[in-house]
Amino acid sequence: MRRHKGLYKRKRLWWIMYSDGHGRTIRESAGTTLQREAEYILNCRKKAVREGKLPDLKKIKNCKLVELAQDYLKWSERQRVHKTKKYWIPQLMEAFGNLNVSDLNPKIIEQWQGERLKKNKPSTVNRLTTCLKHMVNKGVEWGMTSEETLKSVRKVKQLKGENKRLRYLTIEELQRLLDCCRQHLKSIILVAVHTGMRKGEILNLKWDQVDLRNNFILLDKTKNGERREIPINGTLTELFASMPRSLESEYVFVDKEGKPYGNIKRSFSTALRMAEIRDFHFHDLRHTFASHSVMTGVDLTSVKELLGHKSLTMALRYSHLAPGHKRKAVEMLDKVLTGSQSEKRLHNLFTFSGVESDTTSHKSL
Repeated sequence: MRRHKGLYKRKRLWWIMYSDGHGRTIRESAGTTLQREAEYILNCRKKAVREGKLPDLKKIKNCKLVELAQDYLKWSERQRVHKTKKYWIPQLMEAFGNLNVSDLNPKIIEQWQGERLKKNKPSTVNRLTTCLKHMVNKGVEWGMTSEETLKSVRKVKQLKGENKRLRYLTIEELQRLLDCCRQHLKSIILVAVHTGMRKGEILNLKWDQVDLRNNFILLDKTKNGERREIPINGTLTELFASMPRSLESEYVFVDKEGKPYGNIKRSFSTALRMAEIRDFHFHDLRHTFASHSVMTGVDLTSVKELLGHKSLTMALRYSHLAPGHKRKAVEMLDKVLTGSQSEKRLHNLFTFSGVESDTTSHKSL
C-alpha cells in the first residue's frame, strides 16, 4: 500500500500530521493499526481545517446523544433518505438519548440489539445500527465526540441471519402484471424494469432530465448523493416519445390535474392482485432489472454502475444468476489442459525436467 503524505507509524500505530491553518503543525495518534482508517481521520482533520471547524482536541464537547441526534437529523434534511432518517433517529434517541455519546460502547449497543431482536428482524436492527454509527461518525467531524468513541462503536458487528430477499419477476409474470395495469402505472413499471431506477427517482423524474437526443436519463440527486447517467433503450425511447407532456407540470408522470404522483401503492397492489402475483414489492422491480441483466450476460460491474451502488458488494447478490459463468471457466481450463497442443507442452515440460510422461512412453512402445 502506498504511503500517504502526513502519515507515519510509531510502535505499530499510525500517527497523522497536518497544519492547523495558522502555521502550527499538529501531530496526533490515529489510534489504529490500519492505514485506511488513519487516512480517513487525516482527511477529516484537513477538511475541518479548510472549513474552519477544527475542534480543540483537548476540549471536545462531551455532549448527550440526544444533542448529536438533533443536529444529525437537521443535517440529514439535505439527503434523499431524510424520510427514513426521521423514522430511525427518534428510536435511537429513545434508546440512548440519556447517555453521553462518549458512553457508547460495544456492550451497551449489543445489549440494545438483543432487546430489539425480540420485536424486529436482524435486517431492521442492522439498519438502526448503521444509522447510529454514521451519526457518531458525523459527531467526530463536528467535534461533538472523540475518535476513540467512534472506534469503539465501529467494533459492533452486523447481525447475521439477515433476510437477503431477492424476488424478481419472470418474463411471464411481468407480462401478466403489465396487462393488469392502467396506462400511467404501466409506463412507470416499464421505466423501472428497463432502468433499475428507484420508485422515488421515477416519480420525481422531470422532462429536463430525459435526453432523447442522446438517449439517457440524468439523475442529479440520488440516494448515495452522486450523479448517475442511465442509458435509454429503444422501448423507453418509444415510450417517452409517445407520452403527452403536461403544460402545467415539469414532471414526467403526472395525474389529470398535472400533479406528480405522490403514491402509487394502491394501484400497484390492485395490479398485483389481478395478476395473481404474491410476495412482491415495487422495489423488487429493481431486482427484476438487475437479475435479468445478469442472466443475459451483463457483467456485475456494469450492473453496479447502472443501479448506482458505490461498491460491488450489493451487486454480488446477483452473481449466481450469471449464465454458466462457472461452467465456462471450467471449460476454458479444459481447453487449455487437453488437446494436442497441451500434450506437447506437457511432454516438453516433463522432458525438460528429466522425466518422460506416461503418454509419451506408451506411444513409444
